[in-house]
Amino acid sequence: MASRSCTFLEILLAIILPPLGVFLHYGCCSMEFCICLLLTILGYIPGIIYAVYVLVALDRDDYQREYYAVA
Repeated sequence: MASRSCTFLEILLAIILPPLGVFLHYGCCSMEFCICLLLTILGYIPGIIYAVYVLVALDRDDYQREYYAVA
């Protein structure tokens, strides 16, 4: 799991250029990146919304899965 400063930087980049923030977290050929790129091409605001959602909500779900796996 990324540290809070990395998450903050990814969210900041996701607001400026949405696919870049998702690329830094998931990589180039991931489904999240492709969806974010498509939404950004179709409209800048939907790309921002999706990128922030993917970086915040999905990252939190991964953390909870890791926690329950350890417990």
